[in-house]
Amino acid sequence: QVQLVESGGGLVQAGGSLRLSCASSGRTFGSRARGWFRQAPGKEREFVAGIAWSDGSTTYADSVKGRFTISRDNAKNTVYLQMNSLKPEDTAVYYCAGSLRVVTDPRGLYEYDYWGQGTQVTVSS
Repeated sequence: QVQLVESGGGLVQAGGSLRLSCASSGRTFGSRARGWFRQAPGKEREFVAGIAWSDGSTTYADSVKGRFTISRDNAKNTVYLQMNSLKPEDTAVYYCAGSLRVVTDPRGLYEYDYWGQGTQVTVSS
């Protein structure tokens, strides 16, 4: 079973930056698309960014456009989320997700087949 492992979370001040990584712990990372979601305390999990593995096309939530960048490294089977200009409202557990097929709507939680355990991002004011 393919598992995803997120890393790179931590505590930063508002305006700072973090880079999250999502690596496969299995022999393969068979996603056709991968996404980042986040969940703050008391809130539902929400879409942050997605990327198609084939051509690198990306999708972003309006709340992070211009601040976050999702990217991939095919050789390392790893997807990244570069987060700049962080705000306290970005505080959440960030989850990486993978889909086995090309998704019709990368923003939908239902499009993804497997998930990582999450990494905590805390932005102080």
